[in-house]
Amino acid sequence: MEITKDIKYIGVNDKEIDLFEGQYIVPNGIAYNSYVILDEKIAVMDSVDERFCDEWFKNIKTVLGDKAPDYLVVHHMEPDHSSSIAKFADRYPNAKIVSSAKSFVMMKQFFGTDFSDKQVVVGEGDVLELGAHNLTFVTAPMVHWPEVIVSYDSKDKVLFSADGFGKFGALDAEEDWACEARRYYIGIVGKYGVQVQALLKKASALDIEIICPLHGPVLKEKLGYYLNLYDLWSGYKTESEGVMIAYTSVYGNTKKAAIELQNKLVELGCPKVVVNDLARCDMAEAVEDAFRYGKIVLATTTYNGDIFPFMKTFIDHLTERNFQNKTIGFIENGSWAPVAVKKMQAGFEKSKNITFCSTSVKIMSALNDESRAQIEALAKELA
Repeated sequence: MEITKDIKYIGVNDKEIDLFEGQYIVPNGIAYNSYVILDEKIAVMDSVDERFCDEWFKNIKTVLGDKAPDYLVVHHMEPDHSSSIAKFADRYPNAKIVSSAKSFVMMKQFFGTDFSDKQVVVGEGDVLELGAHNLTFVTAPMVHWPEVIVSYDSKDKVLFSADGFGKFGALDAEEDWACEARRYYIGIVGKYGVQVQALLKKASALDIEIICPLHGPVLKEKLGYYLNLYDLWSGYKTESEGVMIAYTSVYGNTKKAAIELQNKLVELGCPKVVVNDLARCDMAEAVEDAFRYGKIVLATTTYNGDIFPFMKTFIDHLTERNFQNKTIGFIENGSWAPVAVKKMQAGFEKSKNITFCSTSVKIMSALNDESRAQIEALAKELA
């Protein structure tokens, strides 16, 4: 694939993977992106997962023929992008490896060597001259590992953005970018909004026409759309108006309450109501929805003097990603000594700018007139 006249795509698609990072369901696989810049000096931009190393080498050969690369630029040391570095060094012994100082420490950890005879250490503002193309490096610590750098090619106005602006899905997957990019961002990078905001500020000073991420498609059009979404996500702002309801239900009564609330909200003209059964849905999808919408409702049972395990896990997923700036309503169910609302509220005690609805729904075993009236009141408050 030609990115520009001098920049070619040499990455691979992974259709074999079932769980990315051991937890994220990827029904359409994922791409490990790598690029090559052809100039007086040839730079390969990142490697790929070692399982696809042979395919990657074939792609390099297709582009370079008998030429050998002068540099391997390593933006990020996560193994899906770095585990082929040692094999690259063996195949191209004269090539230098360009990366941050912390990356070389990690190379020592992963490979038993830091390639001291090949090192080109770069940091903020450093430039790698290839000829007509000059790569300027920008540090991006904790987006989402501490060693991350991104680079900018001033000739073709290309940002090599590491894991930024990536998404799940192989490159031949026909799917909406925002959906899988949002799930990817919130799941993997969501905790580091402050750091992403800092990188966006640096990027705003660059004249960017193309973004080349390490996962997902190369972005050439509507860059304002993608940048705006990243600003929303990293600023923990409401992306879509509506209400997300997440529930767990042992015998179906809490589910009935969640569905009744959904119906009431729809009747009241709520623009969007999304419902997730936490015991059955993709947890990452539920987390994505909670960050996307400005208002959420959590419905669960008191369970062993606490809350149902799936709800506890869900709240942990939210708070560990700096969940904030939300309105939260609660529905609890308990046949005796209900404490679910109290426990759920406590789960957000360290979260910023959380507003709890004044109405909570309390179900004693099954819905009755009183709890139905509470559902109606909660719906009006949310709508």
